[in-house]
Amino acid sequence: MDSVETKASAKYIRISPRKARLVVDLIRGRDVADAQQILDYSPKAAARVVGKILNSAIANAEHNNKLDPDELYVCRAYVDEGPTLKRFRPRAMGRATRINKRTSHITLVLDEREPRAEAKRKRFRRPVRKKAAAEPEMAPEAQRGAEPQQADADEDELDADTATAEPQQAEDDRTELNADTKAKADKPELNADTEAEEAEADTKAKHKPKDTETKAKKTKKADDSESED
Repeated sequence: MDSVETKASAKYIRISPRKARLVVDLIRGRDVADAQQILDYSPKAAARVVGKILNSAIANAEHNNKLDPDELYVCRAYVDEGPTLKRFRPRAMGRATRINKRTSHITLVLDEREPRAEAKRKRFRRPVRKKAAAEPEMAPEAQRGAEPQQADADEDELDADTATAEPQQAEDDRTELNADTKAKADKPELNADTEAEEAEADTKAKHKPKDTETKAKKTKKADDSESED
């Protein structure tokens, strides 16, 4: 289906093209209803003129081309420069300066939007595991009965692991104890020698101060006898 464009324009508008283009750029590519709202609330002076041109283009599309205004959008919008009116103003020291009063040719083109093809929603599919695909699906009742059985099997495995672990630990403890006792039994002579040496050292330490005391007493008696003589 060929689209039918509808055009409306206004010429020799007493607005500079630069100011008019600022307003036209706001509505280019928008729907007709959105463009009207933007122009109604725009504070620029050119928005009033562009709004009138837009309403004219909508009326042309509805009356001449039998188009639905709800499906129209601003296909193209451009501003051309018109003739410039030259005026003069007096300035200081008898001079005169020129003033350029520019004009614009504003054109809006409306077109009907093409119906959008409804995009199919892609459903997210989880990857199927090979194990799940190989096994047949179980009924919900059978699946419920399988859950307690699985729990019982897990408990049995845990009990078996603990039962095997306890004798192994006890056997390890016994081997360590036997190794310690063997090491002590291998060195009995060394222990006896060390004990004897320690006993001798103790006896020497006990008798040593007595000997020193007796020697000091003997020397003191000798000194006393000599002094008496």
